[in-house]
Amino acid sequence: MEEKKFDLNSIIGFVLIFGILIWIMYQNQPSDKEIAAEKAKKELVAKQEAQAKADKTKTAVLPVAAATPGDTVQLAQLQKTLGGFAYSATLPSAKESFTTIENEKIRLKIANKGGYIVEATLKEFEKFHKGSKQLVELIKDNNANLNIQLQTTDNRTLNSKDLFFEPTLTKVGADQVLSMRLKAGANEFLEYKYILKPNDYLVGFDIRSQGLNKVLNSSKPLDLVWDLKTYRNEKSVAYDNRFTELDYEYGDEKYSNVSNHGQGKEETPEKVSYIAFKQHFFTTILSTDKPFEKSKLQSDDLVKDEKIDTVFTKQFKATVPLAFSNGEIDYKMNWYFGPSDYKVLKSYDKNFQKIIPLGWGIFGWINKLIFIPLFGFLSSYIAYGIAIIIFTILIKLAMSPITYKSFLSQAKMKVLRPEITELGEKFKKDPMKKQQETMKLYNKAGVNPMAGCIPALIQLPFMYASFQFFPSAFELRQKSFLWADDLSSFDSVVKLPFHIPLYGDHISLFPILAAIAIFFYMKMTSGDQQMAAPQQEGMPDMAKMMKIMIYVSPLMMLIFFNSYGAGLSLYNFISNLITIGIMFVIKNYIVDTDKIHAQIQENKLKEPKKPSKFQQRLQDVMEQQEAAKAQNKKK
Repeated sequence: MEEKKFDLNSIIGFVLIFGILIWIMYQNQPSDKEIAAEKAKKELVAKQEAQAKADKTKTAVLPVAAATPGDTVQLAQLQKTLGGFAYSATLPSAKESFTTIENEKIRLKIANKGGYIVEATLKEFEKFHKGSKQLVELIKDNNANLNIQLQTTDNRTLNSKDLFFEPTLTKVGADQVLSMRLKAGANEFLEYKYILKPNDYLVGFDIRSQGLNKVLNSSKPLDLVWDLKTYRNEKSVAYDNRFTELDYEYGDEKYSNVSNHGQGKEETPEKVSYIAFKQHFFTTILSTDKPFEKSKLQSDDLVKDEKIDTVFTKQFKATVPLAFSNGEIDYKMNWYFGPSDYKVLKSYDKNFQKIIPLGWGIFGWINKLIFIPLFGFLSSYIAYGIAIIIFTILIKLAMSPITYKSFLSQAKMKVLRPEITELGEKFKKDPMKKQQETMKLYNKAGVNPMAGCIPALIQLPFMYASFQFFPSAFELRQKSFLWADDLSSFDSVVKLPFHIPLYGDHISLFPILAAIAIFFYMKMTSGDQQMAAPQQEGMPDMAKMMKIMIYVSPLMMLIFFNSYGAGLSLYNFISNLITIGIMFVIKNYIVDTDKIHAQIQENKLKEPKKPSKFQQRLQDVMEQQEAAKAQNKKK
């Protein structure tokens, strides 16, 4: 083993380090001038406090603690790094402290460092939990951040999130007003102002600067960067994540969103009036009275594996430019922290309700004008599960005349089927002639072959609208019915010890009932459709396809709806049950096949009706094709 020896170099090193430390401590001692300046500063702060207390419109001003001589030393040390904003580092608020404002609906916690909201709690709603109750928290544990990149006149870049703001909490009438100022001097500052009204989800949020034209470079806008990592609040991670997206309004009330699959990035095409970090049932919105110029938006999907990634769903980021006006920043904005509830969002008259995915075109209008008012009326008087059942009954009864016309058309086609088959045999070698004679038969009998398709097409928008309405219905959240503890999520009755691809690790009962109802409905209607349809080439393949669909459709319902909301599965189950009942009544008690046959034979004896424009056009096309075919044969 090597013997330890005297190391002269080490001794010299330690002596030099010790000497440097002594020199730093000596340099950090405040001078007489600095002590005098600090005393004057204390007197100024005391004077400002006295004046604030005398102001009748301001109450509950936060006390400002006395500064220490060390603050002046800190100012000298940070001057080069922070420019004029070093002034804020000497204030008593330059510490990890927080101010809380709250009303009946929300509680917000704002940090001195960065001046931004570090906790946003919704006091009326609970998140999905196992065991203990827990309120929905949109912001907590550093999942969100707000930062302005400050470009100074000496080409430095400072981040507001790293600097300390001075809080002043006042009351103006019933409103709470929290001013957070990042000071560059006694009367030079960047201010965030939060205004919270009673019983409201909307928070006023103003950003303005004063006297910073000599400190900040105003030749180009400042970048405001807002990011949020969304917490999962619902039972189904996949379902919650599917409806979590970044939405925005731009231009003349145009609306768009960033792709919510994988990673989505885009730059807005025009000025932006609001940006929404929307979750399935809750949302955070930043809106502005003075629209932002083109902004950069980004959305990243955090759910790679639903069994592992169960805490967060998406990572959102928005970068918006804050333009200078006469050398200063002045924006009046709002934060919305609340439910993704169509009625609540619409009440603010800012087009916030556009973030609710009700479908485009006619589907959206059906939801807005029929589904939302009707279901809202029913659910205000009766339990939500019963409201869905009655809602479904009313919709199906309103559609029953269309169902009747569709079945009546099928019955007429079924009566004509033997004659159509006979025409098929007669003109077996001439398909064009067969089509022409078939159209003549339809016209003579007064039967429109399209009459069975049109009613079905009319019902399709209502079916699609229901697929948009129920997943978006905030009212169903955490409302129970029978075995379903939450109509907005899946109604699991059996937990599986393994995971089945596409199906999941549980068994939901309402999708099973809906699948059974669809099976019997298709079994009932497919037979009539095959009997009504004329025998043509390829018909055997079509018949096989119909038989396959009888089993495929219920299977698809069973698989894909297993993780959907129970409310939608309940609606589909009741809807198909009612349709089966209506079809049964129409078939057995309303439509008389013998009378239909007699009526058709009577129509044949009458002068044929003038064909419709569609029929005439179709007939003309057939005749032209027949003429062209005959011409080709002559050649």
